[in-house]
Amino acid sequence: MKHFALIILISITPLLNTQAQSNKLQPPERPKLIVQLVVGQMRNDFLHRYWQNFSDDGFKVLVNEGSFCKNANYNYLLTQSAPGIATLLTGAQPASHGIVSDRWLNRSNNEMVTATFDKRYRGVGGDDMYGSHSPRNMMASTLGDELKRWNPASKVFAVSLDPQQAVLAAGHSGDGAYWLNPYHGTWMTSNFYQKELPEWVSDFNKKQFAEDYVQRSWETLLPLGNYISPDISAIDTIKRKDIEETRKNPLTLIKSLFAEKAKDKDFSILAETPYGNSYSKDFALSAIVNENLGKDDATDLLTVYFAPTADICRKYGTNSVELEDAYYRLDSELAHFMKFLNETIGRENVLVILTSDHGTSDSPGKKGSVRVPGGTFEPKQSIALLKSYLSVTYGKGEWIKGYDQKQIFLNRNLIEDSNINLSDFQNKISEFMVQFSGVATATTATTMTNMAFSEGNLFKMQNSYNIKRSGDIIFFLEPGWTERGETSSAQSSPYSYDAHVPLIFYGWKIKRKSIFTPMDIADVAPTIATFIDISWPNAASGKPLEEMFR
Repeated sequence: MKHFALIILISITPLLNTQAQSNKLQPPERPKLIVQLVVGQMRNDFLHRYWQNFSDDGFKVLVNEGSFCKNANYNYLLTQSAPGIATLLTGAQPASHGIVSDRWLNRSNNEMVTATFDKRYRGVGGDDMYGSHSPRNMMASTLGDELKRWNPASKVFAVSLDPQQAVLAAGHSGDGAYWLNPYHGTWMTSNFYQKELPEWVSDFNKKQFAEDYVQRSWETLLPLGNYISPDISAIDTIKRKDIEETRKNPLTLIKSLFAEKAKDKDFSILAETPYGNSYSKDFALSAIVNENLGKDDATDLLTVYFAPTADICRKYGTNSVELEDAYYRLDSELAHFMKFLNETIGRENVLVILTSDHGTSDSPGKKGSVRVPGGTFEPKQSIALLKSYLSVTYGKGEWIKGYDQKQIFLNRNLIEDSNINLSDFQNKISEFMVQFSGVATATTATTMTNMAFSEGNLFKMQNSYNIKRSGDIIFFLEPGWTERGETSSAQSSPYSYDAHVPLIFYGWKIKRKSIFTPMDIADVAPTIATFIDISWPNAASGKPLEEMFR
């Protein structure tokens, strides 16, 4: 009898397995929701550096169960946040989409402008001064724009504490771009997108979650001994009464900084703490629920930019315990986010992409401990010497109109009025700049316009160059060199520490694999567009990654 029962069990097992497989939820032809998670200033090696302390449900689940592109890079010179977001969404290089840097000189009025500043628009749900933003400076369509063109029922939203990333990610046709009002701690937008806030956003703002977050103290999530390379030198400069107690938990005294800013109703402090990531995640989840994202057959797109990792890195440094702690806390937020998506929409219905807008250098002053060549370039001193040189050579005058992150903008009107050849003037400055310690190469706008480079750093420089917006002279530093500033880390170089970022695809039809083929971040938008069979963004130069379709 037992033998007979065993035979029956063996015979029906394949049928049971077949039935179980057929009952598994199959992914639809197109994902119902695409979620792009962009972590500010995240170098690719941060995943591996902090791996042992990550939970199993955050970064690890994306890496272990998704397609991890291990050789993804930005392929241009000025690796900054605005160009990074624009490249990710347009599939184009800055030379084509026009967002060449975070800011540039507007030659019509000789004023420096930020990438999304647009005085024609005002704030909605917040102060006008924080609402004058639009994507009009971006000269190309985005993935979201093409999604809306393909199916107007698709919804496109973007969330970031900073307006620049939210606006560029939402694109020209987005349904909503939301960012932080630093005076009130609420979420706002511009009337480019909406005439008034949706009721759900107003209701969310009334709950005053930001008030709670800024009152919290920031203490290490783990015992200090568990951190990989805790550098607390950045906050050792903060005056404190009890040095020893602070060294046991170096973040405890930051709560006094919270209290001071909260008292002044300055909620910008959220961008310098992990609680800014929590607040961004909270709002993103509310957007999914209230806008019914992923609930029908029209593919929706949500981009969430986690800004605090970038601000914390710039303030405290690449090797700081503050940055490390921020990543462990972000890991917890990602775990919550992924659980929410899986339970409410279904993993088979959601395509998740995790990446960054750029990487970062090591903190100035920390390289010498491992004897890596490097140094600090002094822009103020260098430009002052350049101005003196030009005054001696060409006579007194305001020959330079502006400088910003390795771009020099000239007073072209004065040069023309003085009957000086612009190309010769640019070459003089280029030759002068390469004499400074740390400057690897300097080239001119004329060279970028008239020459075509096919490889190397000059090719990356050309990818960053736009004739209407870029500087007259562009240069970059030698590996390991950073530009003197008020921050503890820097970017804007063609080197791997600034260009190499994580890129992970997860969910929907994505297979578990590691991909070592070189991939330009400009390839992401064409890859997603090919997934869902829509037109590529109109200026896209990237191409779909073949390994994602095998």
